[in-house]
Amino acid sequence: MSDTLAGGCQCGAVRFRVERLGRGSICHCRMCQKQFGAFYGPFVSGYGVVWTRGAPKWFRSSNKARRGFCADCGTPLTIQNDGLPTDEIELAIGAFDDPARAAPAIQVNPKDKLPFVDGLPGLHTRTAIEDPEQEAFNASVVSYQHPDHDTTAWPPEGARDA
Repeated sequence: MSDTLAGGCQCGAVRFRVERLGRGSICHCRMCQKQFGAFYGPFVSGYGVVWTRGAPKWFRSSNKARRGFCADCGTPLTIQNDGLPTDEIELAIGAFDDPARAAPAIQVNPKDKLPFVDGLPGLHTRTAIEDPEQEAFNASVVSYQHPDHDTTAWPPEGARDA
């Protein structure tokens, strides 16, 4: 495993490197739910962020913050709150090449937390034995996503639709 803290979007058009991480969080606000199309937004504070390929497109989601995403594939990448130091930016944990290095330590904005979120760990997990057709489908998938490491060139020949 590399010591480099890096990541990027799904298609590889935007890549970043970070000098160090701060505290990871899960935000339950409605704006984060919409940004991720999910139940919450997982972020970690990044310091010394450098965009190593491309740059995010920005959407001002409120009078207090703007959100960055890949203009090509739509991957959510960041939220930048007004008034924070310019070297601090919140990065989407799932956009890191090794997201396990940025585990959340706190949940924020519980007022908007969806009522079923706390019960998710108790849901039944369907195993490969229970669903062999799904397992066979998964095994047949060829991913065109950018790999979880930096590359000198992307995409590879034939990976993107015209």
